[in-house]
Amino acid sequence: MSRLLGLAPLLDANTRVLVLGSFPGVASLRAQQYYGHPQNQFWKILGALWQMPLPTLPYPERVAALLAHGLGVWDVYAACEREGSLDANIRHAEVNDFAWVRRACPNLRAVAHNGGESFRHAKHTEPLGLPVYRLPSTSPAHASWSFDRKLAAWAEVLQRHT
Repeated sequence: MSRLLGLAPLLDANTRVLVLGSFPGVASLRAQQYYGHPQNQFWKILGALWQMPLPTLPYPERVAALLAHGLGVWDVYAACEREGSLDANIRHAEVNDFAWVRRACPNLRAVAHNGGESFRHAKHTEPLGLPVYRLPSTSPAHASWSFDRKLAAWAEVLQRHT
């Protein structure tokens, strides 16, 4: 099994909420885009919240909208070994260093973990001294929650801090 490297963070000085996934799936790594699997609901949820056709926009435009709305995206893992895209298959993971995030994002107000695997590492984001949330995963593997239920949970956190 080869070592996989994650994607660079998408954030800037105006980031108010940092959304942390676990690690990009195969489709995302191949495309070098966060939430690149067409069935992942991340862009659909944000598009519904912001009333924008995000899933249909080119990736650079989605990233620009994300940053314009004060949202940053990264993952808890910098690197790992994994067959396929399931979090359950992650082995020998290296957690990202979050200490620099407060300096890079002076307006940061909260951290939101996208799913349970990411939230298992809340102990690494709590030292930032900000509210930390567990959001329902936008992954197609997390189908037990309806889109509307996920949307409501995401809306509650993002509208409070962005």
